[in-house]
Amino acid sequence: MMGLLFLFGVFLALGLFFLVAAVLRLPTIGVAKAMLGAVRQEKKTAKNIETYLMTVAVRVAKYNRMDEYKRSRMNNVLKASGINLTPEVYQAYAFVKSGAILLGIIPCLFLLPLLSPVVVVLAVLIYFKESQKADEWLKVKRDEVEGELPRLVATIEQELKASRNVIGMMERFKENAGPALTGELDILLADMRSSNYEAALTRFEARLNSPMLSDVVRGLIGVLRGDDSAVYFQMLSHDFKQLELQRLKSRAQKIPPKIRIFSFAMLMCFLLTYLAIICYVAVTSLGGMF
Repeated sequence: MMGLLFLFGVFLALGLFFLVAAVLRLPTIGVAKAMLGAVRQEKKTAKNIETYLMTVAVRVAKYNRMDEYKRSRMNNVLKASGINLTPEVYQAYAFVKSGAILLGIIPCLFLLPLLSPVVVVLAVLIYFKESQKADEWLKVKRDEVEGELPRLVATIEQELKASRNVIGMMERFKENAGPALTGELDILLADMRSSNYEAALTRFEARLNSPMLSDVVRGLIGVLRGDDSAVYFQMLSHDFKQLELQRLKSRAQKIPPKIRIFSFAMLMCFLLTYLAIICYVAVTSLGGMF
């Protein structure tokens, strides 16, 4: 009986979904996949569930109202993290995804009522995870960029001995930069060629909101204004080297707990090898005695 009720609920939900899709004129699965593929930068195929959720989120975003400050901040974070969504759609997607999880409470109330609180907690966790995804991606990107800034500052320090061409410095460094910094330098160079140099550098600084990058941009603006920034970049290079050493030490401190279990396994293998040899010698000696 419970199985029939479950099947009835599933087919009823499917029928209601298709009716609502026809009334709201939702796009087909192929169009939704193409839209989601344009939004996402990583080369992964969009799942059917994600395309349906994104389609619903676009519809819901029309009724999502945000204050100007929050919208501006979220828009900057989304652009810097590489998510091609408006703040309204991004927030609506988090609501829709958590709401889809929350709908699972309906069959739980009929089949397993004790699982209802688990579904509610899971929906809340999914909402916070989706709403903070852009900040997490931006943090990863910022860490990658900051990891290359000591090398960039050292390059600028050497370049200033022969030239003060900021665009030339950025172009030459971009050839050997990592993917995260290369993308940002592409945007920076295009912005500098089409607008004011200082304004482009200021926008470059605002995209990542990094204190280390702010120091580099401040020095580059000084170079553009004709200041003697050689000493500034020498001091900055020294400070960044110290920060890089601290970063490497913190990474090294995280490695021993990960390899401790493998070291223990190797130790046990050595002990077993010695015990096997000792046992073999003992058995051989006893066999010779008898």
